[in-house]
Amino acid sequence: MIYIYNENTDPHFNLAAEEYMLCGKTEDVFMLWQNRDAIIVGQNQNTAAEINRSFVDENSIAVVRRITGGGAVFHDLGNLNFTFIQNDRAGADFAYFGNIIIGALRTLGINAALSGRNDLEIDGRKFSGNARAVKNGRVLHHGTMMLNIALDKLGSALNVSPEKIAGKGVKSVRSRVTNINEHLETPIEVDRLINVISSYIMQKYNEIKPYEFTPEDLDAINQLREQKYSTYEWNYGKSPAYNFTGKQKFMGGNLETRLNVIGGVITEAVIYGDFFFRADVGLLAAQLIGARHEKAALQKLLGGIDIDLYINGATARDLLAALI
Repeated sequence: MIYIYNENTDPHFNLAAEEYMLCGKTEDVFMLWQNRDAIIVGQNQNTAAEINRSFVDENSIAVVRRITGGGAVFHDLGNLNFTFIQNDRAGADFAYFGNIIIGALRTLGINAALSGRNDLEIDGRKFSGNARAVKNGRVLHHGTMMLNIALDKLGSALNVSPEKIAGKGVKSVRSRVTNINEHLETPIEVDRLINVISSYIMQKYNEIKPYEFTPEDLDAINQLREQKYSTYEWNYGKSPAYNFTGKQKFMGGNLETRLNVIGGVITEAVIYGDFFFRADVGLLAAQLIGARHEKAALQKLLGGIDIDLYINGATARDLLAALI
């Protein structure tokens, strides 16, 4: 087994690194890593239904899809992620890997426990969500360790109105969460947690050896980052079809939009409201067809349209607020 401490905090790079180590290497791997502010959505989830789009945009929170199942999770630098990759799948289930992390935390005096299908808890509150994928006979198991995560930001970033998004996709199960530091007499920094976990793993696996990404590794990871993990097609376009409803009050009245979205692209659009108009609003709605259902793409599209012509008193900003 090789041990990697990955210092990169770019979530697009880090998820690419996981897939590269799973599919491009043959060794067993243990890796510790962190992401700056990000929402990481499961392979089969509807991204739009998992994130508070306005909060995410305003706070520059990255949104990246992973190759494992399970629900959406929020990462920041108060969280430490772990990844196991093994060739031998026999017995390599959630409990096997979960108990390794539990054993490591016990050295800090933390009494953690397995919970449900893929969580680790302290006193009945979740601090670690886990997920897994199997490719080419190799199993990848990864999870979070919330040490001192910004719980208020977590709650806001993943707080989605069920009235806005309706459609298929695996839904996240919201659980009561906690930080590890809440259960320590003296709070610790992430560096200490890294040392505790890595030391425990080094003792458990006698054959383990430290490993650093080679220039060839970095080239391959960055290529995967650019071609997959940084793309709209992967992070949003992989979402199942969904319906979107948006509402906005503006100077000239009330505005409501209803969209059908397939593959992250608007396929049908209707605009309602009690506003006055000088041209058929249906012509405006038709211009939305084929656009990506994302802020940047819609902002660019609406910037070239005279919105007041179709919705008296409304601006591109007003309509955008009803579309996202």
